[in-house]
Amino acid sequence: MNDISKNFILWLVIAVMLFLLLQALGSSNSGLKEVDYTTFMREVASQRVVDANIDDRQIQFNTRSGESFQTFIPGNEDPQLIDTLLAGNVTVFGEPPHKRSIWVSLLLNWFPFLLLIGVWVFFMRQMQGGGGRGAMSFGKSKAKMLTPDQIKTTFADVAGCDEAKEDVKELVDYLKEPARFQELGGKIPKGILMVGPPGTGKTLLARAIAGEAKVPFFAISGSDFVEMFVGVGAARVRDMFEQAKKSAPCIIFIDEIDAVGRHRGSGHGGGNDEREQTLNQMLVEMDGFEDNKGIIIIAATNRPDVLDKALLRPGRFDREVNVSLPDVKGREQILKVHLRKIRLAADVDAKTIARGTPGYSGAELANLVNEAALFAARKRKKIVTMEEFELAKDKINLGAERRSLTMTEQEKEMTAYHEAGHAIIGSLVPGYWDLHKVTIVPRGRALGVAHFLPEGDDTSHTKEFYQSQISVMFGGRAAEEIIYGKDKVTSGASSDIQYATSIARSMVTQWGLSEKVGPILTLEQNSFSGQPQKVATLSPELSKLIDDEIKYFIDTNYDRAVDLLNENIDVLHAMKDALMLYETLNASQVKELIARKPVTPVDGWDDNDTPSGDSTKEYTMPESKNDTDNQASDDKPVTPKDNPSDTSQ
Repeated sequence: MNDISKNFILWLVIAVMLFLLLQALGSSNSGLKEVDYTTFMREVASQRVVDANIDDRQIQFNTRSGESFQTFIPGNEDPQLIDTLLAGNVTVFGEPPHKRSIWVSLLLNWFPFLLLIGVWVFFMRQMQGGGGRGAMSFGKSKAKMLTPDQIKTTFADVAGCDEAKEDVKELVDYLKEPARFQELGGKIPKGILMVGPPGTGKTLLARAIAGEAKVPFFAISGSDFVEMFVGVGAARVRDMFEQAKKSAPCIIFIDEIDAVGRHRGSGHGGGNDEREQTLNQMLVEMDGFEDNKGIIIIAATNRPDVLDKALLRPGRFDREVNVSLPDVKGREQILKVHLRKIRLAADVDAKTIARGTPGYSGAELANLVNEAALFAARKRKKIVTMEEFELAKDKINLGAERRSLTMTEQEKEMTAYHEAGHAIIGSLVPGYWDLHKVTIVPRGRALGVAHFLPEGDDTSHTKEFYQSQISVMFGGRAAEEIIYGKDKVTSGASSDIQYATSIARSMVTQWGLSEKVGPILTLEQNSFSGQPQKVATLSPELSKLIDDEIKYFIDTNYDRAVDLLNENIDVLHAMKDALMLYETLNASQVKELIARKPVTPVDGWDDNDTPSGDSTKEYTMPESKNDTDNQASDDKPVTPKDNPSDTSQ
């Protein structure tokens, strides 16, 4: 019986009880017209009353005209009433003494208490949200059970995590044919812990396992076990496993298990802490005195470092499956899954989009596809083109366009010189990423952006690359200094300076890229705060040497940026003019300018090289997700996720 049926029955019972009460209280009402006692006595004296029926203090009488009335004797009694009636030739009737039904008496006496109990039961059910299990079902599990018919997800719907799928495919074989494994004495892992950043598809992969194996799937969150009442979490764990045993073989999926599986001893209540009791009960159920055959527990978390060691030991969570961020091939596969749901133009290339989205998770790629579809819908298009995907990437990476931002011509010109400096340096220094777009259209906090895109998902870089990156970071500041002088430079390069300094510090203190300091680790990440800290007390001489080397990398690469711009000052002026006119230049146009060729207008511009409509945004190359507003910390090697691939003022 579902919640709606139970609530309907409850209110129906209350309504019936109210009706019976009103019926009992209103039973004395005969529906006759009432007159005062004086009028009745006058009618008797005038001999116009035919008969009278006396019931306690109530008198019902009929007149000679055929009308019926009722009246009530004032006070307790009228001793002369019978004599008066007989003198008036009135036929007198009497009623036997009334005895109230025992059921009516019970109803009248107990109805208020029953009503209060009913209201209390109703509100307790609402507060508990116990899925229709009753008012006292605190210890009932909140796990939602999905039958095999309800689960339509398969491994075909999971993309971008091929290694993780291979790790869990044997679970499907075991759930389908457990005897094949048991004959050889093998034991399937009791628990699988899925670890990975948010949005990488851990929950989706768990559903796919159940969908492939065609077994019941119990889904619950770690926070559903923890309540304000002591012992409720442990009771819910017991109830969940009891339900799972009845449906074995099955899968129990616990999302965000770190909510209940943290290290014991860290709570305020010590061993009596409710969360710790819940964890203790889970440990016993997973591997205790009773053997839960046919039940596989799959848990997901993005914080494995906070989990209790007893939870991770063999026999409980035997296997850890890493569901990491997808590489370029994985992103392409994920995009193809999501692109099946929308109508696409012929120019949409999943591989190109995947190249331009390093560091994206599966959830972020799904959001990108959705944003592109929304852009197309706003323009009332019937299909989604590559233009919408470029707009969606720009919006996600940098924010919406700030076309309403009012910039003076001088501010716009300075921004154009700044971004041109980044673009030129990035195109000339060795070993750096390819430029794909430079724009002075304001987005988010950036007044302009120069986008650079890596060839693949880089996991490490050379010393040459990092030095080139520092030069690129200072390209905008160097351009301002050359054009306007040292006293006229702006604060627009603050994020560039911050990131360039963090790269130089990491090169010296962590990556061993300084010849004078050597491969000595002098700075590491604090495990608690996440901030860089010294690994040991450094001598004054070594500290000074580190500072000198950091400044050397900064000064050397800043000077290189200034020299390259001075050598290509004509290109700097030409790119500034092109940005002032077009606002956005793609990679091929930048190459033409560096080769001292005129800029070829892209489609959407008229013969006078003036923008037609909003077409400046439509012809951009794929760019990396990151920008200098998201600063990488200097306590770890720079990866494509951490390293900004575009520079913004």
